[in-house]
Amino acid sequence: MKKSDEMHIDKGEMLPLMEEFYTIQGEGYHKGTAAYFIRIGGCDVGCHWCDVKESWNANLHPPTETVKIVENAEKYSDTIVVTGGEPLMWDMTILTDQLKKKGLQTHIETSGAYKLTGTWDWICLSPKKMKLPTKEVYDNADELKVIVYNKDDFRFAEEQAAKVNKDCILYLQPEWSKRDKVVPEIVDYVMANPKWKVSLQTHKYLNIP
Repeated sequence: MKKSDEMHIDKGEMLPLMEEFYTIQGEGYHKGTAAYFIRIGGCDVGCHWCDVKESWNANLHPPTETVKIVENAEKYSDTIVVTGGEPLMWDMTILTDQLKKKGLQTHIETSGAYKLTGTWDWICLSPKKMKLPTKEVYDNADELKVIVYNKDDFRFAEEQAAKVNKDCILYLQPEWSKRDKVVPEIVDYVMANPKWKVSLQTHKYLNIP
């Protein structure tokens, strides 16, 4: 990455863009909604079951002018989902300011491990044990989505639920490769603890991005 690009990225004027696509939101509260996804490269949280490990190295993804990302996004949808990687590794202020000027809804999917930047209509917090969220993200999360890979994740989910704000919607989502094993456990857990809801990766069932 060129030094000049690094300066622009640090300011949020450019972002390491991995991919952008128009599809149906498959998870959580807004599942079933058409949305334009902006996937930003770069993540050091290191989930062993991550299904987009190619996003981890930001240097593999071209520094792209934020204004061009916004111009593309507004052609497709009024709901924009910023995901990664871990998008909060970068300053999201310019991106969300420009999206809001176009009258677009801004959603983010984040582990919450970095400083909260940007203006968001919806924050989906998916915390990871390796690098826990900041208090600011806990306080502002609209939904908490805990990925269930094994039984210890139920303990972790309760620990995280105790830290988010009282209006945050709580979801348990099976890790895709373990879904046959953990879905029955999640169903039983939610029936016994109805403050939780089940989230499924419905886009994978629909065979869309």
